Amino acid sequence: MIGRYRITLAAAAALLAALLLAGACSEENARQPHAPDQSAAQAAQNIPQDEPVARVAAKVEPSVVQVNTRAIQLTPFGPESQSGVGSGVIYREDGYIITNNHVVEGADEVNVAFADGSTERGRVVGSDPRTDIAVVKVDRDSLPAAAFSDAEPVVGQLAVAIGSPSGFESTVTAGVVSGLDREIPPQLTGTGYQIPSLTGLIQTDAAISPGSSGGALANRSGEIIGINVAYLPPQTGAESIGFAIPASVATSVADQLIESGEVRAPFLGIVPVDLTSQEAELYGLEVTSGALVARVEPGSPADEAGLRRGDIIVALDGTEIRSSGDLYSALRDYRPGDEVRLTVVRNGERQRIEVTLGERP
Repeated sequence: MIGRYRITLAAAAALLAALLLAGACSEENARQPHAPDQSAAQAAQNIPQDEPVARVAAKVEPSVVQVNTRAIQLTPFGPESQSGVGSGVIYREDGYIITNNHVVEGADEVNVAFADGSTERGRVVGSDPRTDIAVVKVDRDSLPAAAFSDAEPVVGQLAVAIGSPSGFESTVTAGVVSGLDREIPPQLTGTGYQIPSLTGLIQTDAAISPGSSGGALANRSGEIIGINVAYLPPQTGAESIGFAIPASVATSVADQLIESGEVRAPFLGIVPVDLTSQEAELYGLEVTSGALVARVEPGSPADEAGLRRGDIIVALDGTEIRSSGDLYSALRDYRPGDEVRLTVVRNGERQRIEVTLGERP
């Protein structure tokens, strides 16, 4: 597993602004739909093989939408309307669209602009702030749904981002997958240590800007490998560092939101922190990485299973755990009621502890 990249606290304010900005304000002008000259597949086939970005864009662009929002804010001078713009990816042909929670959060009105120039009123069927995924539904059938990849991305592979940065719809940028399993620390998103947020991310150097949020990150085959979510702006000293939520996470959350309007997430009942190599050396530990249990919630599944403060979780069902982010990412593959086997280091010895997961409060 590739190690996580931790963003310094000096980048906190700028990153938070970049994350929460759905995009520049824009007026929603009604646009008339126009019929495409040829299908996306035909268009892609007509582009030379040595133009992979163009081929990907031709295939994916019809499945990427612009999400326009409007919210009414009460001020001392009366109600004021604030508009924003983000992006989305058509998940199902019967009208379900995946976007970011921060794109539609607090919106009183959602309108979706399609690549063919048409627009539809949308409604938020559900959202999950902890993964920053939301699903919007429009009353339209036979939409060009995107193909989502089941494969784990590979560092160095082509990555094509498509979205509406600053309202410029169907903008295409390209780069590579720069890293996997990246984490934006909770303190940068204001969630606190008890609430994991934005872990297990794909890092890319494809340009991502305000308004790109919720858009597509696609591979060479035109399959969605991630939903674009955040970037480090230039004032942090970073250059071309963007992040996307893996397709596997986005689709898993979306399926739950479509089915029930909410996400039933597993609950272990601990507060984990990263074990660093410096700490391991200081205390003479045999392991140099893992999720160190800083607290066990009384009466939680972890408490009932016998997990203790000071335990170091190094594996979950055979998957290596090198950090708290690894633990949170691994738990996303499970549901409440599932039984997992933790490998922990306690007093220098490895133990296996079986835990039946609860449901996140």
